Amino acid sequence: MANDLSLPDLMPGQILARGVCRHLRHHDFVSVEELVPTRGLRVDVMALGPKGEIWVIECKSSRVDFQTDNKWQGYLEWCDRFFWAVDQDFPTELLPADTGLIIADGYDAEILRMAPEDRLPAARRRVMTHKFARHAATRAQAARDPRVSVRFGLD
Repeated sequence: MANDLSLPDLMPGQILARGVCRHLRHHDFVSVEELVPTRGLRVDVMALGPKGEIWVIECKSSRVDFQTDNKWQGYLEWCDRFFWAVDQDFPTELLPADTGLIIADGYDAEILRMAPEDRLPAARRRVMTHKFARHAATRAQAARDPRVSVRFGLD
C-alpha cells in the first residue's frame, strides 16, 4: 500500500482538491471531484453535508488560473455555499470578498472565510443530490472494476 504521506502524480489543482476533501471530512461532509452540474460547467469539488447542504469549491493553483476562469459565477446557482481553495502563497486579495476562502495543500486545509449561504431551491437540491450520488457511485464502481467504466463509457 502506498505511503499516505506521498502525493501521487497530481496536477496542482488536484493536490489542493485532495487537501480540501480531507478537511471537509472533519466537518462530516463527503465530496466528489470534477462533477458536471450542467453542460459547460465542471466544478473542482462538490461537497454534500450531513444536513443535505451542497458546497462547491473551486481550486486555483495560480493567479493566472484564477484570472482566466470565466465560468465561476455560473457555479453559484448549483450550491448553497461557494468557496475558493488556494495555497498559502496565493494572492488572496484577488478573490471576491463575498465568497468563501480555504487555504489548502495536498494533506489538509483550513476554512479561513465561510461563504455566505444562498440556499438552493428544493427541486435544484434534489437534482444536485441525485447527480452527486450517481457521480460518486460511478467513480466507486470504476475504482473497483475499471473495465466496466471503459466498456460502458462511464466517467
